[in-house]
Amino acid sequence: MARLALFDLDGTLTDRRSVFGDAVNRLCNMYGFAPEIERWLLVELADRANPGDFARLHDTFNLTVPAPRLWQDYVNLMAAAVTCRPEVLQGLADLRAAAWTIGIVTNGASDIQRAKLAATGIGELVDGVAVSGDLDIRKPDPRLFELAAARCGANLADGGWMIGDNPAGDIDGGHQAGLHTIWLRGRPWPANLRTAHHIVDDVTDAITIMLNDTE
Repeated sequence: MARLALFDLDGTLTDRRSVFGDAVNRLCNMYGFAPEIERWLLVELADRANPGDFARLHDTFNLTVPAPRLWQDYVNLMAAAVTCRPEVLQGLADLRAAAWTIGIVTNGASDIQRAKLAATGIGELVDGVAVSGDLDIRKPDPRLFELAAARCGANLADGGWMIGDNPAGDIDGGHQAGLHTIWLRGRPWPANLRTAHHIVDDVTDAITIMLNDTE
């Protein structure tokens, strides 16, 4: 099996939830928005955000601030707040030192996901990145995994690993792409999905499994 490790970003390498509310609050304070706008953002952006959400925000509340400016401010605030734990960064570095090829396959808008990768330092430790916004396709579509592998200079036909927290997007998507899978326990597991090859509580545990893999 090829030493290819594809990682999800949000909820796997970084914790979006811990910074999301703060970024929304800071954005609203920046412009003096009313509480109902903050509540709208917390609901509408709970799972993901893209420029279209801010166009809807602009139109819904008849705002004077241009939607592209609001989007860029949100991207900047999220990038400034998001972090990757030092032990996770070290784990990625250890994988590279052990001749693993590392890729990111993530749903989301390209600019915000790449801003997070740059801000956390993850971008310096990976060989390729595929974001759903690149091709307007989302996990579990195997084409996004194929794109990630290709940008790493790898081929899914040679195998590899997919590590993520989303049962459908990451694990079922990884299965469809022909990859071994490691699930970060947390979300409810749908009864109709094939189980992951390994189940762990932390991404550092997943990295340890791969470092000990001798296949």
